[in-house]
Amino acid sequence: MTEVKLSGKNQVVIPKEAREALSVKPGDTLLMIPKDDKVVIMVKPKAFADALAGTGRGLYGQPDRYLKRERRSWERRSSRPSRNTK
Repeated sequence: MTEVKLSGKNQVVIPKEAREALSVKPGDTLLMIPKDDKVVIMVKPKAFADALAGTGRGLYGQPDRYLKRERRSWERRSSRPSRNTK
């Protein structure tokens, strides 16, 4: 871990080990993502769709079971009598 200092112009120098780990060079664009009391720095992807592909994997557990459960809930709702009273 390397310590950096915020300059009077609110700038920081990215340490060499971090630049090498990210494979960045002058002129590259980085993203800074605040997460609670931390900031994640990453290289801006050329295509966000490619960068985000697969990030939702596992979000719903087993998709087939999740979809069946959701569809059953829809069927139960649609079979209830309408509450439209005039």
